[in-house]
Amino acid sequence: MAPISVCMIANNEERYLARCLSLLRPHFAEIIVADTGSSDETTAIAEKYADKVCHFGWVNDFSAARNFSVSQANNDWVLVVDCDEFLEEIDLAGIEKAMEGNPQDIGMIIRNNPHGNDDGPKSIMTERVARLFDRRIHHYQGIIHEQVIPIDGSGAKYFPIPLSFYHEGYVNPETAGEKARRNLNLLFIDLEKNGADPYTYFQIGQSYTALNETEEACHFYGLSLEFDLNPQHEYVRTMVEAYGYALLKLKRYAEALRFENIYDEFATRADFPFLMGLIYMNNALFDQAIAEFKKATAMKEFAVAGVNSYSAYYNIGVIYECTGNLEAAREYYRKCGDYAPALARLGT
Repeated sequence: MAPISVCMIANNEERYLARCLSLLRPHFAEIIVADTGSSDETTAIAEKYADKVCHFGWVNDFSAARNFSVSQANNDWVLVVDCDEFLEEIDLAGIEKAMEGNPQDIGMIIRNNPHGNDDGPKSIMTERVARLFDRRIHHYQGIIHEQVIPIDGSGAKYFPIPLSFYHEGYVNPETAGEKARRNLNLLFIDLEKNGADPYTYFQIGQSYTALNETEEACHFYGLSLEFDLNPQHEYVRTMVEAYGYALLKLKRYAEALRFENIYDEFATRADFPFLMGLIYMNNALFDQAIAEFKKATAMKEFAVAGVNSYSAYYNIGVIYECTGNLEAAREYYRKCGDYAPALARLGT
């Protein structure tokens, strides 16, 4: 197996760093930590685990910091990890096989993120993120929410790797708000510098969503969707679904029905039929809603935990309960297992 260097940037990450590095240390040939100006114990912690701790003066550009950290590695293959990401599962033999079969491409890790808000229970949103690559072929671009791209300007190609992390950094609402405000400042600088870009608009929308500023989020999601986008791109699917939830939160139910027009392009995983079920449900189209929730339960691929199981069954139960079919409602609540809202409906 080609040796892999883990490359990280850090700034005041003492809360997370020891746990992150201690989980990585047994599995990788080298760990590089580039500190961008910490005033806490970050560098002292890094020195306990990393092979090299270096310093990079912060210039409001995440790609510049990422590329510097990558340049400090002794190996050509690098894995980029954030300090608030904690290793969950790893298959080194599987990673080696994937690298050998895709030497020119970018490996996608699995990242599991807490998902939800104050309106309901938390779930887990799963996404694929580009993180493993040959630094002779690829580098980072973009001052915020930076992306790995080929150095020669050709189109990026990706492959999945059996490596998953739990991402904790946005669990704390106060921390999430601080990061979202920081990100917005950099995103608008990026927008002014580089002009209109659908991915930048998407990330602005995500930042406003994190700040619970839903009208603004909808505006920027809409701007992104004015571009000719590829529905197969992970961020495009995520954005469309986030846009739908934002419309529902704003009670723009009739407007959300327009998602019927993009159904065939986006109903490739359970999340979109589940979203359509909620849209129909809020438009009092209950038969259509039940059909979509049932369709979601038959799909294996999903991003948010529960959309193809307990959450879908629960919403079917709510519809049956509200329309007076209590026997059917209880049947679907029981299908939810130990899902707390369903147990509450059952009175257990």
